[in-house]
Amino acid sequence: MKVSNEMLKALRRKRGEQNISVIELSRQTGVSRWTLDKLLKGAKEDIRPTTADKLNQWLYKLV
Repeated sequence: MKVSNEMLKALRRKRGEQNISVIELSRQTGVSRWTLDKLLKGAKEDIRPTTADKLNQWLYKLV
């Protein structure tokens, strides 16, 4: 599964708004910090559907 540009933009924006590190993002989402680092740097485009689900849950969490 490929990560859309919109999802990457949303991840970067929310991470910036919350001012959290990749390690904290990893803790909150349950996604490996290495995977997140590569995604955010644009070095990785393909992710597993379960990873996409975890990221979507974090992005659209109602809190």
